[in-house]
Amino acid sequence: MIDNASIESLKNSIDIIDVVGSFVELRKAGANYKANCPFHGEKTPSFVVSPSKQIYHCFGCGVGGDSIKFLMELEKLSYPEAIEKLASMFNFSLTYTKGSSDYSDAKRVLEAIGQWYVKNLSRNQTAMSYLLERGVSQSSIENFEIGYVPTGTEVMQFLQASLLPLPQAAEAGIIAQSENGGGYYARLVERITFPIYSASGAIVGFGGRTITNHPAKYINSPQTKLFNKSRLLYGYHLAKESIYKNKKLIVCEGYLDVVMFHQAGFTEAVAGMGTALTTEHLPILRKGDPKIILAYDGDKAGVAAALKAADMLSKAGFDGGVVLFPDGQDPADLIAKGESEKVAALLRNAKPLIPFVIEKICEGYDLHDPRAKEAAFGAVKQFLEGLSEIIKDAYTPLAATVLGVAPAMFGKQANMSQARENFSERRDDVAQLGILKTLLEKPELIDTVLNVVDVSMFEQYAALFSALLEGEKEHPQLVGLSVDETFQVMNEEELKNVLRNFLIKHYDTKLRNVVADTSIPFAKKSFVIRKIKTDIIPKLKRGELVTFDENLI
Repeated sequence: MIDNASIESLKNSIDIIDVVGSFVELRKAGANYKANCPFHGEKTPSFVVSPSKQIYHCFGCGVGGDSIKFLMELEKLSYPEAIEKLASMFNFSLTYTKGSSDYSDAKRVLEAIGQWYVKNLSRNQTAMSYLLERGVSQSSIENFEIGYVPTGTEVMQFLQASLLPLPQAAEAGIIAQSENGGGYYARLVERITFPIYSASGAIVGFGGRTITNHPAKYINSPQTKLFNKSRLLYGYHLAKESIYKNKKLIVCEGYLDVVMFHQAGFTEAVAGMGTALTTEHLPILRKGDPKIILAYDGDKAGVAAALKAADMLSKAGFDGGVVLFPDGQDPADLIAKGESEKVAALLRNAKPLIPFVIEKICEGYDLHDPRAKEAAFGAVKQFLEGLSEIIKDAYTPLAATVLGVAPAMFGKQANMSQARENFSERRDDVAQLGILKTLLEKPELIDTVLNVVDVSMFEQYAALFSALLEGEKEHPQLVGLSVDETFQVMNEEELKNVLRNFLIKHYDTKLRNVVADTSIPFAKKSFVIRKIKTDIIPKLKRGELVTFDENLI
């Protein structure tokens, strides 16, 4: 079992923004962060994370909770599994009252095998010669903990001699079990190894490059509880300080590119795990709000990957640019040749993301052919529609120029009058929800409110008001209200002013309803009309609050 004190220490050491931000692309929204909810499909963000309260809440589907609850729901984990996954993510050592866990054992295996790989590198002349020929320095080898894995037999012997449990080594992706259910075999053999770390610096897997002309030049650890290549970037744990400081992140294609970029002083460089960037990478790319530079090879595959990534980043609101290295060279080759200044110049002159996408889309069509031009126009228009209205408006003239068409062809801008109308539809809710949020944060003001209103006066929010009065702090809508910055917590004077305006509107409406209601006895109707017209509304307009009278209901 996990020691309770250890769990509390873990909770105190993690930030919900880091936890949720590892899985969901968060954007700052006042004091909170917002995102599209990972628990239900939506296009308009309604998922809010509060760093001050260390909770999340979705206004669309109602889910909410803390960091542990988030991980349990997202990855369908039990409570202990979520605790262990968090500890692994943030390189935190849990204490167990008895035994250990698969997570801690897998981490121990990865750390031990990684150290062994490093020792093996210096013993293999072929592997060392390859790295030195590629221009990799000894300091880079040490900094990136580059190693070498020998034969499968030697791997198995090392695991057994080190008393590392084979099932946990399989959990860590170091070995695998034969399909017939027989013995184990090593996954990486006769390869130069590049250890892969999480953003927080916990080892989670390895990448391996063959030096025996194996058809698969590079392979990675398999998907495990610790390793998900779609959410990892090689070298990020070493680059993140520079990324946050310089507000820049360089994405390149391979492990050696990252090593050589760092060796040349470009310490913001990272790389994917042999796959193109996907939306799952956006959360880690967003951290620190850097400018993203895509530094890819200039071959056909590199251009295609750059176009796909630039399209995705542009639509996600990132700023940045694209560098395509000429003449079939990659960054590692240029740096190895001592041409770091040329690399620096290329990075400085990166093509901005949106113009790059527009131009590359158009290059795929013969614009002298009317039908091809029409298809290019459709593709560019579709791309622009994925951008915000302001950004779209800014780049429409460029798109029109590249295509050779009139800007007017790209259509009308957003109907702002409609947007204002939609906003006004919520205005009637602001007073009631503002009052409720204030009472949620300042319960000492509840009596002040209950003295002048009845719960029923809150109509569609009456049940929510009742839940607040009954202290149901875990009520999903109350949790949501607590993190919704649309509604501000008021001081006592502000609360009284809002109450007064709310009551004026309420009694005006009630007066009209009473006058039109033929079922109310004449004497009762006369009393209510007179009370509202000559007593309640005049007092409210003079700035006084009027005690609630149940006879007027």
